[in-house]
Amino acid sequence: MLAGLALAANRSVPLDRLAAMVWADVPPPSATANLRSHAAALRRLLGDRLVTRPNAYELRTQPDELDVTEFHRLAENGRMALVRGHALDAVPALDAALALWRGSAGEGLPAGTTLDNRWATLEEQRLQVFEVLTDARLAVGRHAELLPGLREHLAAHPLRERSWGQLMLALYRCGEVPAALAAYRDVRARLDQHLGIEPGEELAALHRAILERAPDVSYTRPPPVIAVSPPSTSDPAPAAETGRMVPRELPPDLVTFVGRTREAGEVSAAATGRAPAVVVVTGPPGSGKTGLAVRAARAVAGDFPDGQIFVDVAYRASVTPAELLARVLRALGVAPADMPDSADERAGRLRSLTAGRRLLLVLDGVTSASQVRPLLPASPGPALIAVARRSLGNLDGVRRVALSPLAEPGARELLAALAGAERLAADPGATAELIGLCAGSVLALRVAGSRLATWPGMSVAALVGELTAGGSKLDLLSYDDLSVRASLAAAVAVVASEDEVAGRLFELLAACPEAPAAMDRAAAELGESTERIRRAMEGLVDAHLVARDSSARYRLPALVRDYAAELSTAPPEPPSRLVRGNPFLTLLARSG
Repeated sequence: MLAGLALAANRSVPLDRLAAMVWADVPPPSATANLRSHAAALRRLLGDRLVTRPNAYELRTQPDELDVTEFHRLAENGRMALVRGHALDAVPALDAALALWRGSAGEGLPAGTTLDNRWATLEEQRLQVFEVLTDARLAVGRHAELLPGLREHLAAHPLRERSWGQLMLALYRCGEVPAALAAYRDVRARLDQHLGIEPGEELAALHRAILERAPDVSYTRPPPVIAVSPPSTSDPAPAAETGRMVPRELPPDLVTFVGRTREAGEVSAAATGRAPAVVVVTGPPGSGKTGLAVRAARAVAGDFPDGQIFVDVAYRASVTPAELLARVLRALGVAPADMPDSADERAGRLRSLTAGRRLLLVLDGVTSASQVRPLLPASPGPALIAVARRSLGNLDGVRRVALSPLAEPGARELLAALAGAERLAADPGATAELIGLCAGSVLALRVAGSRLATWPGMSVAALVGELTAGGSKLDLLSYDDLSVRASLAAAVAVVASEDEVAGRLFELLAACPEAPAAMDRAAAELGESTERIRRAMEGLVDAHLVARDSSARYRLPALVRDYAAELSTAPPEPPSRLVRGNPFLTLLARSG
């Protein structure tokens, strides 16, 4: 009874649950009376620590009084030290955790009660801590002293592959290559005999690395720690813990950032607000989402002294969450050799490394919530800004800042910052027409302004004349690495790759870009139900490739309409075999 109460310390345990902990079979009719007698005897020893509740008892303990609680605390301290790269600090904590054990969990108590699962869980946790301690000792070069304990451990638990791998590694690093290979043969035979399986990929990969004498399985002594002078007061705030890597990865701020003051303030407030400090910046292709996110991130960088990480996904749907997690972990100093294999383990490592730290992560160009979800902060401290064309509506509890086309005053200010206010003032009519042709797209305005800045002799009216001369407007809205066509092509390609019906629907809209879309006609054309067409259309709306007007009709926005017109006239057989049959990729290839 005392064991059951201790395992639920500081929580009430109902009498029926206590009875199941005490008796292996069906409790006797006198179970409640017996428990009350036991409680009276315990209270004579424990005093007011044993509290009577309605049909329940509660044992009150302090955090450092119970061996199970202390074991978990020390083990977690050791794990965290090892995760942070402080193996020397991890060893004493993990040693102390294991030193609390005096035999098996629940030793001497009756078997067959509901406490059996708790004893089994504690035993598994003890084995895991032993293996974490072994990893820490391997990390500090204590290979030889590990061998006796590892062999004893494996004699009692011969099917633990992680421990076999540690034995192989310790033997190899002691120069016992034949013994390391023999250990692999031994575990392979045992697994086959007892379970009928082969060793897992991790153990097989270690075996191959030992056969090849790969450098990453040899021990490399860490470099000595060199003391450095403390930073001056003008330097960015250092990390709270010595030895942490402090990334400073934010791109430079745009000098010509104009407008969007309200939106930038909303992003900054969300990133520094109460947890979860997550904000998604969304908007049409070319609406200036990245520039806004960088401006907001730089404005609050001082609130994140533990670093700022910037990852450009570049709207590639093929980028997996595991790849993004690895990229962020590398920025935090996790060496490739220490990188966990699975996405789940990497997410856990990231949560451990960032818990309580003031760290800002900016993900630019994400295509789906699945790319963002494993990187969401799990505790107060870190913050995340995600830039996406879609709203990522299935991310729970995040702030969303949606960008609309840049209004006329902001568009004029941006053009003036790039090309000079005097040139715009010289021809206000042409300036208004140019702003209309750019349709509020920050990217289009930047291209137009850059063209004017490059050719000082070109008037605004001359540029408007070229844009409206009958050729492709999108050819002129491209300058070096800035391209409205490429931005739209990438957006359409992502949508088409994720939803085949949405891709076909956009192709149908491209064939008649001036006409509003009708659900029934689109369903008949594509051979799909009206409801399926509606879902696909809403997906295009979410991607800002289609707009819904006041009469609930769907239309293509101005620049998207120009791009769709190009799609409708794309050659049926493009020269590249990679893009054959896909007009979206055809135009993407043409845009460079």
